[in-house]
Amino acid sequence: MEAVDPTVFRLAIFVLAIFVGYYVVWSVTPALHTPLMAVTNAISSVIIVGALLAAAAHGAAGTAATGAIWISKGAGAVAAGLVAVNIFGGFLVTQRMLAMYKKKQK
Repeated sequence: MEAVDPTVFRLAIFVLAIFVGYYVVWSVTPALHTPLMAVTNAISSVIIVGALLAAAAHGAAGTAATGAIWISKGAGAVAAGLVAVNIFGGFLVTQRMLAMYKKKQK
C-alpha cells in the first residue's frame, strides 16, 4: 500500500477548506455580518505582520540563496498588499453596515 503524496493531501485539505468557508460565510445572518467583519479585520492585521516580516527578510552573510530571499521579499510584498486591501475594504463594508442601523436625522 502506497502513501498518499503530501501535495495531493494538502490540495484536498485546501479544496475542503474552500467549500467549508463558502458555506460558513454565506450562512451568516445579516445581524452577525458586522461582528464577523470586525474579527476578519483583526485576523488580517495579524497576518500583515507576518507579510511585512517576510518582505523585510534578509539572509545570513555569505549564503548563496539570494534567489530565495528575493522570492520571500516578493511574496511578502504581494501578501502585504492583498491583506491591506482586505483590511481597508473590511473597514469600509463595516462602516457601511453600521450606517444602515443609524437613525436618520430630520
